[in-house]
Formats: sequence, C-alpha cells, structure tokens
Amino acid sequence: MARSEESVVDGSRATGNTSPPALPNAAPKDLPSVDRLLRDPVVAQLVAEHGHSCVAQQVRTLVDELRARAVRGELPLTEVANDALTAAVQQRVAGRLAPRMRNVLNLTGTVIHTNLGRTLLADEALAHLLRMMSGPNNLEYDLATGGRGDRDSIVEELLCTLTGAEAATVVNNNAAAVLLTIAALARDKEVIVSRGELVEIGGAFRMPDVMASAGAHMVEVGTTNRTHPHDYERAITERTALLMKVHTSNYAVQGFTSAVSEAELSAIAHARGLPVATDLGSGALVDLAAWGLPREPMPQEMLAAGCDVVSFSGDKLLGGPQAGLIVGSKAAVGKIRKFPMKRALRMSKLPLAALEATLMLYLRPERVAQDLPTLRLLTRTESDIRQVAEALLPAMSAAVSPRFAVSVEAMQGQIGSGSLPVERLPSAGLAIAPVNKKGTGRALDELATALRRLPLPVIGRVSEDRLLLDLRCLEQPSVLRDQLPQLQQALA
Repeated sequence: MARSEESVVDGSRATGNTSPPALPNAAPKDLPSVDRLLRDPVVAQLVAEHGHSCVAQQVRTLVDELRARAVRGELPLTEVANDALTAAVQQRVAGRLAPRMRNVLNLTGTVIHTNLGRTLLADEALAHLLRMMSGPNNLEYDLATGGRGDRDSIVEELLCTLTGAEAATVVNNNAAAVLLTIAALARDKEVIVSRGELVEIGGAFRMPDVMASAGAHMVEVGTTNRTHPHDYERAITERTALLMKVHTSNYAVQGFTSAVSEAELSAIAHARGLPVATDLGSGALVDLAAWGLPREPMPQEMLAAGCDVVSFSGDKLLGGPQAGLIVGSKAAVGKIRKFPMKRALRMSKLPLAALEATLMLYLRPERVAQDLPTLRLLTRTESDIRQVAEALLPAMSAAVSPRFAVSVEAMQGQIGSGSLPVERLPSAGLAIAPVNKKGTGRALDELATALRRLPLPVIGRVSEDRLLLDLRCLEQPSVLRDQLPQLQQALA
C-alpha cells in the first residue's frame, strides 16, 4: 500500500514529467473595479500627477481588455495581481503621453533627409525660437509707430540684403510659394514652361497640377531633352502672362540636351513686357563650391540674370525651418503679397522666428559653415568621419557578435531632398553583415528593427546584404555608443 501511494505521489517523477502544474486562469470576478484600482496608492499618484481623466481612461481600457480575456479563459492569474495591474497602468499612461514625434539618429548617409525632418536648426535659431514663443512678441506690431505691422517685415530686409532683391515675402513652404506666384501673376492666363522642366517631386507634387490649381493655363514648349529660345518666342501670345523656369533639382537629364538660361529667358520676356519666375527648390544662399561641394544655383544669381521672381525652400540647403521664400522685383512681389491666397499660406510666428535667426547667420559668412548644422555636416571630411567609425568599431562588434560581423567601410552619401541628385558625398561608416549567410534578409530586418527600437532610434540603410551606418551625421558618438548594451540585449 505504501509503495502504491508513493508511486502515485511521485508519478510525475516516474513518468519523467517534470513540468510544474499549470496555474489557474483568472475569472472575471478576480478583476478589481475601476474605482478600486484608481484608489490604489500607485495609481492615485498617477492621478495626482496627470489628472483623473487621463488615468481613468487608461484604467477603464485595461480592465475592459483583461475582462474580455478572462471571459475567453486566456488571462493568467498572475496578470491580476496588484503589482502587475499597477505596473500595467503606469506603462499605459506613459505610452499614452509619450510624443509621437521623436528624435532619431540619421545614419542613412542622406544629410537633408525629407522623411527624417530635413535640416537641423542652428543653436541660435533654437534659442531665438524659445524666447519668442515663451511670451508675446511684435509679430504684427510696429514698435516704432505703435501701429499695426506686417509680419513680412521681420525677414524682408534680411532677404533683400542677402539676395539683392528689391522685395521679398514668405509662405509656409516652397510648393505654396510656386502656387501663389503662378496664381497671383497668371491666373486665367497662360504660363510658358519647358517640357523638360515639368517636374514631379515627393508626394506626387507635379508642376502641371500646380498650374491647374493656380488657375493658370500651362503651355509646354520644347522637348524633354532640348528647349531653345525660339520655342518660347513662338509660344508667346496675347494671353501669355508669365514665362517660367523650374530648376530640375531632383533629377538630371544628361547627354544631348539644351536649355534656355534665365538671362536669355528674361531678355525674351522683358522685350514683350512679361515677367519671368524661376523655382530653385533647394535655394542655397552661399556657393557650396567654396567647401569643395558641387555647385548649386543661388537666388542672387537668378535675380542678377533678370528674373522677376525667385522662389526656394527654407529647410533644404538654406538650413532653416520649413518655409517658401519669394524674392524679386517690387512690382511682382507686391502683386504676390496682395493676392488673397497669401493669407491662407502665410507663415506662423514659430517658423518665422526660426527663419529670421537662420538668415541672421548668413550676415557672418566666415562662420556660416560652422554655425549652420546642415553646412557643418555637408563639409565634414571623410577622414574625420572614418576616425569616428574606427572608435566605435570595438563597441559595435561586441554588441552584435556572434551573429554579425562589423567593419569600417568607405561609403557614398548624398545631400538629399532633391539637391544635386547625381552627386555623392564621400563618407565612412560601419557595415554590419550576418555571419550566417542563410536567412540574411531576416537577420538584417531583425537588426534594423532592434536599432529602431532603441530609446534614441537609429536609422541606417540596407545595401548588398549589409546594414550600413553612415556616420556623416553623427557628431556625438556617445549617443550611439551608450545605447549599444541595449542593442546587445535585444539581439541576445
């Protein structure tokens, strides 16, 4: 009898089954009420910090979800323990209040990355922005006369000084600047543009669609690869209101090509009493060739060539906030400023403050490559970037081994956001490759995901079965190095 009882008691050992007995699932009656959970000291502290409405909403949602799982018999009893419940409430409140826009490390090799916010604001712009947003300011108030002011006056004098324009105005982005210019100068009339300049940029923004939206009739001249002065001359009629040039900044047509310069086009237009507008897109205010970079046309050159209106972006090569800058003659800019659509497209005080501070930096041309983050990143030398890569190599290798191998490699980056699309920036960085070539794609996806899930997400690019981390935009290596233990844990 004793032997029989022993065999029953130690049955699991006799059969080799060493798994612990399964814990019972929670029933709906095991869940606390919303009010009871809100009275818990830990949750009550959350209420004191964030308010009743926010915390109560997260508690209700949690209890509802747990009850549904309990009804299905899928809720472990451990999840209804008090510590587990309060921890879940804390996590939910923190997640609900966490901002969706976050800082990331741009290690893609593209300096002005549209998906990653384009340019970085200079310290001076950030400081001025904070000062102006923390209290009332003279956005539309004339301190000299005590009367109503014009927000354009905040940056107009600066833009005229820097470009040589007679007048200037600003709107919320360059697409708006082009739309407004066409609507104000050629609504219900014809605009002549070369067929080779009918660009489409990101988000399916097409020049023909912009023309139509502005109420103008587009007249195409020339061919995709060649347009001549006589093409414009023959197309001008009594309905023509504007001749337009569009800088093809996001692609290049090479080979058997011909285009009409701004100076030639201005001579043709002005002989007929017509204005010329040019959309530069990127809008560099300094000659990038001074730092060994490819040259980009500048607004001041277009104005000197005779253009009546030049539009360009604020958050590309200029290095400021998102904005559409319009410079040109008093007559043309005056019409644009008075057009009713201008008010709907105007800049708010926040980007306007950042734009003013950014433009001020250009008054110190000898310092601009150091003061503007965009120019500073673009002008970093390959040897400096390689030194950063060499310093990070041991820590990165330790974090991803033994599954991945890391090497320092020469890389080719780009300016980005449509600026000089065929040019490349010699750079350096870390190339991470799976040791086991079987399942390379899955391994790289896992690595890229782990990097994106770090507290400061790291964004690289996958190329030729390797994940590349171009370090041109990494000025403080410690922000990457300090996260590598977490990466190692995620890949373990």
